[in-house]
Amino acid sequence: MEKMTATFAAGCFWGVQKAFDGVAGVLNTQVGYTGGHVTNPSYEMVCGHKTGHAEAIRIEFDPDVISFTDLLDIFWRIHDPSSLNRQGPDIGTQYRSAIFYHDEDQRMAAEKSKQALVNRLQKGVVTEIVAVGPFYPAEAYHQHYLKKQKRGI
Repeated sequence: MEKMTATFAAGCFWGVQKAFDGVAGVLNTQVGYTGGHVTNPSYEMVCGHKTGHAEAIRIEFDPDVISFTDLLDIFWRIHDPSSLNRQGPDIGTQYRSAIFYHDEDQRMAAEKSKQALVNRLQKGVVTEIVAVGPFYPAEAYHQHYLKKQKRGI
């Protein structure tokens, strides 16, 4: 089985992880930090706006079961991509909307998907589409947080 990776940021990573866990073809999810300039940041550093990182999710998936385009469809549905650096009550650049592409095919699919969304919504979409950089897993207590707390399940 070939595994592929997708990386998204769409607000607080707890809810994003919950949205992708259990989706057919999603093999593993891990929350963490990416898109910034600090090596091995902590949650406190990211929330302190000193790292440039976004709260993100790394998804391993089986492309024979679910496509990257299908993952993008879920990504667009679970957050407000027209809201700059904010999702619900969470405010800050760490909550920005972003697609961190892993290859040229993902970049092109993300651009096409974003343009289709702009055309459908008839308003701006602030989602960044940028090459993936280093991904730093979040602290253990953040992994599958809502499931551990039996919140939102």
